[in-house]
Amino acid sequence: MHIPDGYLSPQTCAAGFVVAVPVLATAAARVKRRVRTRNVPTLAVLAAVSFLIMMFNVPIPDGTTAHAVGGALIAILLGPWAAAIAVTVALGFQALLFGDGGVLSFGVDVVNMAVILPFAGYGVYRLVARGAALTARRRVLAAFLAGYVGINVAALCVGVELGIQPDLFHDATGAPLYSPYHLAQSIPAMLLAHLTVAGVAEGILTAAVLGYLQRANLPLLRVNHPGVPVDAAAADAERTRRRRLRPGVVAAVVVAALVVLTPLGLLAPGGAFGEDSPQDLRAALGLAAVPAGLAHYSGFWHDVLFPGYLSGSPWTYIVSAVVGIVVVGLVVWGAATLAVRLFGRRVPVPPPAAEREDTVEQVTDGPAR
Repeated sequence: MHIPDGYLSPQTCAAGFVVAVPVLATAAARVKRRVRTRNVPTLAVLAAVSFLIMMFNVPIPDGTTAHAVGGALIAILLGPWAAAIAVTVALGFQALLFGDGGVLSFGVDVVNMAVILPFAGYGVYRLVARGAALTARRRVLAAFLAGYVGINVAALCVGVELGIQPDLFHDATGAPLYSPYHLAQSIPAMLLAHLTVAGVAEGILTAAVLGYLQRANLPLLRVNHPGVPVDAAAADAERTRRRRLRPGVVAAVVVAALVVLTPLGLLAPGGAFGEDSPQDLRAALGLAAVPAGLAHYSGFWHDVLFPGYLSGSPWTYIVSAVVGIVVVGLVVWGAATLAVRLFGRRVPVPPPAAEREDTVEQVTDGPAR
């Protein structure tokens, strides 16, 4: 879903920024509702993980590739506004440092993956999990559906954005100036990749993390679930597992493993739909010439730190992953800390004993508060 420069008209790119900028400004102000100072490191880690997840390219039956995003997961844990900030930073550094996604099309990429995906996914999660205890299995199902639906809604939007270009922007002969794919091509291609593979990957990722946190880190789940009842026996068992599993250590091991495994993306044949270079696109579609606008804007941004890392060596992949998660994590940590201090207000942190008592609430028959 990383749309490169040249596939969208300048007008479409401008519309993306018109939508993305006010949403992100609102997110910076509203993130204080869920992300206090003590939760900022969690947001930074989740943003870095989102960057890392997007490096895994999964083979699709039609010969292309796709990837998960992690936006629904962040929305469930810290709220959709926090997810918008985290995924935006990850996308920004992918475009600026690694050339993955365009700079001109950055606003549209943000709208698709950092706004539509987390908000759509979070809406599904709230709908399915409504009234369920924080430790209920229904929340794991809700998390899976959130990831699956969220990324597919975003994929549909990408298909529409690419598919309307030939009809809206063409020369006097009718030849497309930007994306050459019509809606009949772009929508099926995007939905095939995400309904069959990427959506399942996003759903499993979201459900697996939420299921693990239910068993080993309820305090993190409660950040975005204030007042949701928790079964007393489940909370007692969770505290025992937390002492044994140590969630921070588990998270570090998982991130390290993901970094080492990122070169698996090199095994995926072909590239993602709608992300071909002008030369590859011309050869693949048998075009007489590359669309003029695509050829003009495709090389807009050249100053990337790791050009072509997606087709580089395994070591380039690993170094890119390490650099990316460090940079993204630090930037999100700094931005979130600044936002909390500028827009937030100091809230006293309850003592550990009081916090433990708050987490052990009996499940009631009424809806969650």
